[in-house]
Amino acid sequence: MSILSARISYLLNLKGPSMAIETACSSSLVAIAEACTNLALGNNDLALAGGVCVLAGPKLHIMCSKSGMLSKDGQCYTFDNRANGFVPGEGVGVVLLKRLKDAVRDGDHIYGVIRGWGLNQDGKTNGITAPSVISQIQLEKDVYTRFGINPENITLIEAHGTGTKLGDPIEVEALTESFRSFTQKRITVLWDL
Repeated sequence: MSILSARISYLLNLKGPSMAIETACSSSLVAIAEACTNLALGNNDLALAGGVCVLAGPKLHIMCSKSGMLSKDGQCYTFDNRANGFVPGEGVGVVLLKRLKDAVRDGDHIYGVIRGWGLNQDGKTNGITAPSVISQIQLEKDVYTRFGINPENITLIEAHGTGTKLGDPIEVEALTESFRSFTQKRITVLWDL
């Protein structure tokens, strides 16, 4: 896995930082954050960032099943009272990132704008599906402050959403508390269930 990104760069004749990032379910988001950092630092003018999940054997399913992390009915009810675990899935996703001023200058079709990003590690928690609400609140506040983001203007949030009664409420509480530090407005959340 460590040379996969280098082989893609070789095939496409890409230059600049090229790395494989493995942080479990956050790998794609960490890759995007790293790409944004490199763009901001001027290390490159565009970046491909994304992730691949291929479940080629039974080990993950067995481990997650023994840990009680898998949904009993094969449905993932993220941020829902019916949440009873997650459902593993496979997929590939890649985005092409550029600095906004460069994309505007080049007449590119812009699908979205990343206004800020941040990374953290929660430290010791109650388990792999239980993020630290305090760490999450601090990270979100830091990102809003560092990038001058008013949470009232956020249109999309990517959350970990384990589909469990333990992890999901922690994620919602962190989002709610970090928003309240900047605004008292309430938002309506629409879920695609």
